[in-house]
Amino acid sequence: MEKLKKLFGGIDLTWTKLIIFAVLAGIYTAVMAILPITKHTSFADITIYFEVWILFGILIIMNSKSPIDSALKCFVFFLISQPLVYLIQIPFTAIGWQLFNSYRYWFIWTVLTLPMGFVGYYMKKDKWWGLLILLPMLALLGYHYNMYLGKMLYHFPYHMLSMLFCAVTSLLYPLIIFSEKKVKLAGVALSCVIIVDMTFISLTHRVVYNTTVLTNGGSAGAVFDDTYTVSLEDNSYGKVYIKYDGGLEDYMVNAEFVKAGTTDIILEDANGNKTVYEIVIREDSYDIHEK
Repeated sequence: MEKLKKLFGGIDLTWTKLIIFAVLAGIYTAVMAILPITKHTSFADITIYFEVWILFGILIIMNSKSPIDSALKCFVFFLISQPLVYLIQIPFTAIGWQLFNSYRYWFIWTVLTLPMGFVGYYMKKDKWWGLLILLPMLALLGYHYNMYLGKMLYHFPYHMLSMLFCAVTSLLYPLIIFSEKKVKLAGVALSCVIIVDMTFISLTHRVVYNTTVLTNGGSAGAVFDDTYTVSLEDNSYGKVYIKYDGGLEDYMVNAEFVKAGTTDIILEDANGNKTVYEIVIREDSYDIHEK
């Protein structure tokens, strides 16, 4: 714990060190976004979500010398790291410079780091109200924990590291940032309540991937209408059903998947003739072919 305490307040965070930190963070994040092997894993989550960037922000705040120093260093860190993430990706993407359209979202957060860094510095005063400053970050970590747990239950063990990271850091921050025992205990208690609540929500509201897997006369070669029935070989993956689409003026097989994996879709006509399709279900895509 003493080593962690030094990390959160014992570093001489010069501007040179901050800039190097920002460049390294930007390079690492871009690499995780580029590598195909990291797609839908915890290693790529840093390219989209906040939990690791919350850690970076708190590290900067806790090693700053004043509220102004904290605000400016948080702002400059994100002003360097985030555009760099997109710049490095440009040669590796088909859309080229259009990728920067996504940066607008992160730029808004970059601007917001000015007030957040300024206010966040007052957590260093080690007062009970410092916990109120930390609380929004704990809530945001709770939201991410809920999301990752849901994703992990859908496609185990994907996103498990991110889920654990959110849970562990939400418990550690009050212990590391504050010295007053009562404030520490209150912070850990709040984190525990958030984690328990988010766990309950994840278990009772499972992630569902809604999609259309077959269209009448589509690329998979399926031919069917409302006289057919459709089913999954393994119902634990969710459910499938035939629906008429008024826009297409034709029939489709829609699916509501509750976990990833491989199973069969069985299409059966009124005479009992069956056509079987193997489907590989992922987090937000699938592959399907006739067996």
